[in-house]
Amino acid sequence: MGKNRLEAFSDGVLAIIITIMVLEMKVPHGTHWQTLQTLIPVFISYVLSFIYIGIYWNNHHHLFHAVKYVNGGVLWANLHLLFWLSLLPFVTGWMGENHFAATPTALYGAVLLMAGVAYWILVHCIIVEEGKNSLVAKAIGKDIKGIISVVTYAIAIPLAFYNVVPALLGYFLVSLLWLVPDRRIEKTLLNNEH
Repeated sequence: MGKNRLEAFSDGVLAIIITIMVLEMKVPHGTHWQTLQTLIPVFISYVLSFIYIGIYWNNHHHLFHAVKYVNGGVLWANLHLLFWLSLLPFVTGWMGENHFAATPTALYGAVLLMAGVAYWILVHCIIVEEGKNSLVAKAIGKDIKGIISVVTYAIAIPLAFYNVVPALLGYFLVSLLWLVPDRRIEKTLLNNEH
């Protein structure tokens, strides 16, 4: 099967997720700068989630640039990823509205963890479909960044119940790790053309 519908659908879902997140940011009542101070946690959580959606969109785009075709397993794995990403507006709003309280911060990390696992499943469904010598398999390699990300989330989730600052720092560090687009696929595609 072709991959164009999967890419278009995924792009649309991610755009809707960002739209929902920004619409959840309520306009404050008042005209003074101090009025905005109450929104700082909401804005910080929004920025973090916006960055994560951007990272997933960017890497999803690169990933499917290297994919030749998809099957039913890849379609379902992609929907699985989109399911976890679609929960980001809820956990983003809950965490921000409650000023990074332990339970919302831990749940935020759990959604990030499950999205990371879902992305790993998606990549491995593609590799199963296209083979161990495929461009995706060559590009992903041992996926050290992916492993570091999932381990960081797994540590940060229970840590949030003791101290949310290191948990949030873990979420931010993982986002920084991925902020630069994953060049493995680009490099593999370039090397394959020559």
